[in-house]
Amino acid sequence: MPTPDETDHTTQVAAPPGGRLLAAAKRGAEHLLWARVAVQRRVEARRGHDVSRPVPTAVPPTAVLDSEVMWRTAVEQASRLRLPLHRDLPKNWDALGAVGAVLSLVDDGTRTARVMDAGSARYSPVLPWLRLYGLGSVPGSLLGINLEFGDEVRRDGVVFRHGDVTATGLPDGSLDAITCMSVIEHGVPIEAFLRESARVLRPGGILCVSTDYDQAPPDTAGRTAYGSEVRIFGPQEILELLAGAEACDLELVGDLSTSDSLSHRERPVHWKRVGLDYTFILLTFRRR
Repeated sequence: MPTPDETDHTTQVAAPPGGRLLAAAKRGAEHLLWARVAVQRRVEARRGHDVSRPVPTAVPPTAVLDSEVMWRTAVEQASRLRLPLHRDLPKNWDALGAVGAVLSLVDDGTRTARVMDAGSARYSPVLPWLRLYGLGSVPGSLLGINLEFGDEVRRDGVVFRHGDVTATGLPDGSLDAITCMSVIEHGVPIEAFLRESARVLRPGGILCVSTDYDQAPPDTAGRTAYGSEVRIFGPQEILELLAGAEACDLELVGDLSTSDSLSHRERPVHWKRVGLDYTFILLTFRRR
């Protein structure tokens, strides 16, 4: 059962995407997830397992999801690491890459890194996984923001509140890392998002972004989701995003300069709701 600090009296600011039944299902998944995290974290702390859990390595900080084998490998590693899986299994691929990047690039071993999940969902895996790795013991150091959120909600010490990824209201240089999983394709103004991310990251901090991608994007005309037209990024749009990030002093961690670096053999992601097949791309940037 939720602890007292997890009591939720949220009034949604935006209508729940997908309708009330889907919203109820997500709410149930959220409560089950955080109940598991709270119990597992306490049990593992007593046994010392949080110290022994290795940093995930299956997904590099910057990569294109090339095949079904790649996301299945990520799922297998997350399972071995005792991390609760996202029910949409391919989404564990970019989440594992983002968590690995946070732990390997900005965590100094003290588990005090300040991380914001931009466009967060309370049932998505990044913040629960970081909590299981021991982050979040410092009050307010794990934060999720979303325009759909209303009143502030806490889950096992993680804060979720209303917030705009292009205008967070956070102080300059106040974060060590930002994750943003499968959000920017839903009508986010990319330039404003990159500028705001660079502003709130400390020098050396990282931004991990994933999005829907295809080397030859399918036609999405007439398809809408989450209040905006469906968008699947193509290679040229990714190159434009990289240039925009560079202009904001965000340097790519990894290399997408080779001729085949933005290609993929398969389209291992299927979005049943809109009838599209495509893949994901994960990009990690370091603030200069």
